Amino acid sequence: MALAVNAGARLDRLPISSFHYRIFWLVGAGMFFDGYDLYVAGGVLASAIQTKFSTVPQNLQFISLTFVGMTLGALITGFVGDRLGRRFTYQINLLIFGLASLAAAFAQDMNQLIACRFVQGLGLGAEIVVGYSTLTEFVPPKTRGRWLSMMVLLVVAGFPVTALLGYLIIPAWGWRPMFIVAGIGSLVVWYLRKNLPESPRWLESQGRTAEAESLMQGIEKEAASGGTLPAVVVPAAAPQVTASDMLRPPLLQRMIVGSWVLITINTLIFGFVIFLPQFFLRQGLTIASSLAYTLVLSVGSLVGCALGAYFSDAIGRRWSIIGASIVTIVSGYIYARFDAASDPAIVLGVGFVLIVAIYVQTAILFGVYTPELFPTEIRLRANGICNTLGRAATVVSPFVVGALMASYQLPGVIWLMIGLVVIQIVVVWAWGVEPRNRGLEDVATAKA
Repeated sequence: MALAVNAGARLDRLPISSFHYRIFWLVGAGMFFDGYDLYVAGGVLASAIQTKFSTVPQNLQFISLTFVGMTLGALITGFVGDRLGRRFTYQINLLIFGLASLAAAFAQDMNQLIACRFVQGLGLGAEIVVGYSTLTEFVPPKTRGRWLSMMVLLVVAGFPVTALLGYLIIPAWGWRPMFIVAGIGSLVVWYLRKNLPESPRWLESQGRTAEAESLMQGIEKEAASGGTLPAVVVPAAAPQVTASDMLRPPLLQRMIVGSWVLITINTLIFGFVIFLPQFFLRQGLTIASSLAYTLVLSVGSLVGCALGAYFSDAIGRRWSIIGASIVTIVSGYIYARFDAASDPAIVLGVGFVLIVAIYVQTAILFGVYTPELFPTEIRLRANGICNTLGRAATVVSPFVVGALMASYQLPGVIWLMIGLVVIQIVVVWAWGVEPRNRGLEDVATAKA
């Protein structure tokens, strides 16, 4: 059956064409609003607590239940996406968090806002799993790292956009318009994304070879643009993979690697980056100054993703992850020794480097590395489980961060991050595979 279509090899040898750009933007538009919704919490919660709409415990509950929803969304969508397809799953989750965002804008009290945020979380967790995995199955191996890192750039663009909009909107009109922007934007993309095709790799893995062949012929015709396509290099037949193989080597080690790196990067983002406005408020800055500082640092997220896009294909995923992890440790240690109110230049300079290092990892770990580790038959399930464990860790991280801030201030939070990153270096060095310039089918069967 596989040789009748050979979708993976046929996709991998295609030149970049309008087809790839269309897939990128159809997937990426939804991912942008996913990122927007992820980062909107920082400014919203800082405003909510200042206006007495919420309390510190309620803010922590808001963040924690967001992650509970994302954890469940990531787990459920992994199984649904492998069974019912990438396209169906992608449309449903976008609709969920679009409608929930609009509902959040009209919440009458903090409890209602927390409930809406939980539902948003279901869609957000699903979007991240299926979005990166879907694009992974379409783009060629030589530039796969660049394509997927640029997808992360779209997600991370939500950080400076929410910081800018928060700076412009929240002091004058409050936090509610921030959710209206997310809801309307998500629903517009949901309508446009009806043209997203199914993954030929997934269709073939399900035995739907006629559909896969028909879709491949259309893709090849568009990619060829009247010219001749490169010959198909047929890979060696790979053994059929089932869900139980995730519990046996070598996939077990990959599950450990994927889970730990996502635990680490989720905690870095949602235990540190998303708390930046509140950290600055604790150091004596006003809400406007806090949001302005956050906006400056948020630019580093885009720089980090751009560097991640370059390094992932230029020097490989493993060395990029390890190098960025080392920079995170060094800059994080320095950052914790200064105060935003008394040392603004140092905090912004070192903080910028720290944010860049965090987002080099973000670009590679979320969008590139983890989806590449697993075969098509179980890609969404395995990636979903890794994301589930990553999100599960962040369910408790707001409370851990709150306790560390109360007892040890910002240095306590930074030392938690450093400990997680040190373990990440060891895990990636010991068990991580290198997918650079390799087809997904080759990576699936590789031992190193």
